[in-house]
Amino acid sequence: MTHLPFLYLRPSERGGRGVFTAEPIAKDTVVELAPVIVLTGEDRQLIHRTSLHDYYFVWEDSGAALALGYGSLYNHDSAPNLDYEMDYGFEQIRFTALRDIRGGEELLINYMAGDEREGLWFEPVDGQ
Repeated sequence: MTHLPFLYLRPSERGGRGVFTAEPIAKDTVVELAPVIVLTGEDRQLIHRTSLHDYYFVWEDSGAALALGYGSLYNHDSAPNLDYEMDYGFEQIRFTALRDIRGGEELLINYMAGDEREGLWFEPVDGQ
């Protein structure tokens, strides 16, 4: 399983696209195991000059990672319904439900939580 089969993309009120679930998801469910493309610290500096800037995760040793699947498309919320954890050994990011999630709900992560995550580079919707 790379991701739950009932996830889908659609326009989000937060801007651009968002990842949504067509079915309920129980708390602690692994929603997605997103493989990543690992970039060096030098590559990370270059990515800031591209449209990929908004889609990467900070990776170990000051590098970056582009998550495949839906991984780089989850929008931000300061009270998210998903958490994520880096798995450096398998070069993937594990996304897990923090609470029960209703069908039709957008799946959201906190871009600022955790030791390796940086500040926001955009104005959040409704203070989120």
